[in-house]
Amino acid sequence: MKIICVGRNYVDHIAELNNERPSEPVLFIKPDTALLGKEIPFVIPEFSEDIHYEVELVLKVCKVGKYIDVKFAHKYYDQISLGIDFTARDLQSKLKEKGLPWEKAKGFDGSANVGTFFSKDELPNLFDTEFLLKQNGNVVQKASTAQMIWNIDEIIAEVSKYFTLKTGDLIYTGTPAGVGKVNEGDVLEGEIAGRPIFRLNVK
Repeated sequence: MKIICVGRNYVDHIAELNNERPSEPVLFIKPDTALLGKEIPFVIPEFSEDIHYEVELVLKVCKVGKYIDVKFAHKYYDQISLGIDFTARDLQSKLKEKGLPWEKAKGFDGSANVGTFFSKDELPNLFDTEFLLKQNGNVVQKASTAQMIWNIDEIIAEVSKYFTLKTGDLIYTGTPAGVGKVNEGDVLEGEIAGRPIFRLNVK
């Protein structure tokens, strides 16, 4: 199982980090050890003083595929969830300044939380579905999948050009604006269309 992530897929998030809008999806991979186990709290690592939450809609791949056409992409994922791409922002900034890879800032152990999966068919319109993240009861990120630069099927097609998709792979589809620092003692809660998806303690 691999975790494939899409960066810079919401215009408002690009603006808040003063990044350049890409002409094609920004892709990176987290190792399977990044996946946080169920019922396990997120522990702030000792190598960072600025860990950020980034809530994202997550797809679960349901069959093997390569060079998938956009019109057939919907056949390659059947379940969705919500997750957090935890990012060591201070470390990422230092690596970016030097033109170095981001893996240490994005792929560290426990950096990929994901909630309960459910069938995509349970949503009336996956391409216009609201999701949100609460930090200690306050909504800090809220968006709709309609705001994506590249929609879900386009992401599947693009990813499959470079990486063979396998059953069980997870695809994090990008985060909207509102990312921020997590602190010890925080409680993070994610919802899709009003449905609770995860509740995570930070230690």
